[in-house]
Amino acid sequence: MRLNPFDEPYLTDPAAVWRRVLDAPGGVHHNPDLGLWLISSHAHVRRALADPATFGNALTLVPTYDVCPEALQVILRIDAPPTTAAADPPVHPRTRRALRATFANTPDRVDQRYGPIVRRRVDELVSRLAARPGARVDLVPELTTELPLLVLLDLLGVPEHDIGRVRDWADGQIALIWGRPDPAEQVRLAQSLLEFWHYCQRLVEARLGDGADGDDYVSLALAYRDGDDSRLTVTEVASIVFNLLVAGHETTAGLLAHALDQALSVPERWQAMVEDPAGIPAFLTETLRYAPAIDGWLRVTRRDVTLDGVTIPAGARCLLLIGAANRDPAVFAHPDRFSPDRPDASDHLSFGHGPHFCIGAALARLEAGTVLQRLAAAIPGLRLTSDHRRSYKPNVAFRAHRTLPAIVDIGRTPRPAAALVASAAEVTAG
Repeated sequence: MRLNPFDEPYLTDPAAVWRRVLDAPGGVHHNPDLGLWLISSHAHVRRALADPATFGNALTLVPTYDVCPEALQVILRIDAPPTTAAADPPVHPRTRRALRATFANTPDRVDQRYGPIVRRRVDELVSRLAARPGARVDLVPELTTELPLLVLLDLLGVPEHDIGRVRDWADGQIALIWGRPDPAEQVRLAQSLLEFWHYCQRLVEARLGDGADGDDYVSLALAYRDGDDSRLTVTEVASIVFNLLVAGHETTAGLLAHALDQALSVPERWQAMVEDPAGIPAFLTETLRYAPAIDGWLRVTRRDVTLDGVTIPAGARCLLLIGAANRDPAVFAHPDRFSPDRPDASDHLSFGHGPHFCIGAALARLEAGTVLQRLAAAIPGLRLTSDHRRSYKPNVAFRAHRTLPAIVDIGRTPRPAAALVASAAEVTAG
């Protein structure tokens, strides 16, 4: 089975490839071009995510291609210990306890602790857009990638003037690990990633020097550590920050961009949201299912495992096709239809499943929901430009929009609520 995430057909219409993989007999396939086993059904992806004893995480952050020797020498100098995505037991249960204790991860706790920060940052960015009526704007750099990074910098206590560097570092890590850069670019990205790691180390060391008595996340993590390396080491705190600055930024940025794309590409959907923002939570859940920010994730088998009669040998790298699993007709009725009112949408796997379930899921939902609500109120006539064509960055894991050009239109033409509901129910996404 061949699947090339860097090829134009996959970049423009991944759902067609997911359907072909799901429809192929066997359910589990080896991709010789990527050197990966493809796991696509909802049941198998869910099992793999929930079973770290069989599907390990140790190679999750290792590039999927043969890194050139010069870049590899640089990468080997990044001595960040595995704490989150790449951690397995017994380390992961310990670091996960630390995260749960220091990072708000339920809707109520997230709204209480982070809500004021999120709403302030959303209002700043939406007001900036609304102040430019009639202008053509790009919602990706001006909103969807900016907001989650600003929020994270506030939570972590990172100086705002470093936002550009952190964004470039985070984008570079994703391109290095899950992209396909040429050797010269590999070296540049590896050097950038090493610089990023040193930055996170210095951030933690500075907070230690200040007594770690603030209310930012780094101070909270150091307070949780309480000088006890058996709970967390100082280097592990830096590693958690290193991971949060990438995962917490890129995944939420993807959710925001996909949600705006799905809303604005069908004007009736956007108008329905303007008329009744109570439907936003369900809209976001269906966006997560239909267009996940991470549509593939890596695991490595720690022992032989048989799925649907196919045996994957120990030590094999697997690509869990989350995007395909979210379109599995065995779980979702009419899976290729975008339907915010569907009763099965919450069965998606876009935040993962099991011990590595996304710690920032509630925060991502809060950010995305606040953006849609405030945008719909402030710019009800917002619309994509007529020349917009979907374009994504080539990547094995992250499905990120390159651009979302839109027109800032403060006005709108009201429509009867009944007509909006009927129209939105009939439309399916392309």
